[in-house]
Formats: sequence, C-alpha cells, structure tokens
Amino acid sequence: MTAPPITFVPMSETDAATLRAGGLDAYGHQPERQISEGDGIPCRRCMGMVETGAAYLVLAWRPFTSLQPYAETGPVFIHADRCEPAPVRITPPMLDSPDYIVRGYDANERIAYGTGGVIPTTSIRARAAELLADPAIAFVHVRSARNNCFQCRIERR
Repeated sequence: MTAPPITFVPMSETDAATLRAGGLDAYGHQPERQISEGDGIPCRRCMGMVETGAAYLVLAWRPFTSLQPYAETGPVFIHADRCEPAPVRITPPMLDSPDYIVRGYDANERIAYGTGGVIPTTSIRARAAELLADPAIAFVHVRSARNNCFQCRIERR
C-alpha cells in the first residue's frame, strides 16, 4: 500500500463561531471563558497555542457526527476570539508534547481496533499516512497521550 498525502483538520469555523457566540457544548452547557496563563492551552481551531493573557473557551467537544458508543466526548480549548488555522499540511504547532495517541476510525466513526498507539510526535505524520493507506480507515484522531483529549483529525488529502 502506498501512503497517501495527509491533511490535519481543525475544528470548523462554523462550530467555533457558534460556540464563541454562546452556543452550547456537547453537554448542553455554555463554554467557560478563561484567560491563558501561558503554555499548555492548545486551540483546536487554529491548532496553535493560546497566548499568555489571551481569552479562551473551555468546552466539552465530541468530534463525531453521531451519538454511538465510540463517540468520545472530552474537554477542549479554543481561542475566545476568531483565529485562523495553521497550514493543514504541516504538523500543527499545538502538538508540542513528546508523544500522542494516534488512532484510526472507520467510515461509521468506530475505532478500528489495533490501530491505536502512543506515537512520538515526530512520527505522527508517518503513522497517520500508514493508517490512511488502508481503505478501511476513514480518518485518524490525534489525542493526548496523558489525558486522551482530542487534538485534531487527520484525513487523506
């Protein structure tokens, strides 16, 4: 199998704008507004870090289109103000930990068993491309290796 080119997919602007305008999160709550005290606040919209002193929102996010047993929900952060995504063909700047969980999902948004693993950050692109070379894998999630929080989605380009 030939590894396909990949793209990193952030939270959509439509979803981010709705949440910023007071829309409810995956649990039906309004996002919490916080002020960044520094490192460690990865924005799921721009895929960069929330700068010290900048406002951000904390909310429950479910990056799936349907409710089913594999549709994990967890906390994420986004800038409180509009932000532009990083180029989607490079490894996002927010991925600054030493490693992440990289896991494949099928077209029904179910975990493709045997695909998940803790992968060094420098190997995320190669592992995602390897997984996406399998036509049974529809997309890949990158998740925190420490807390399992959703970081971003990877798709075939």
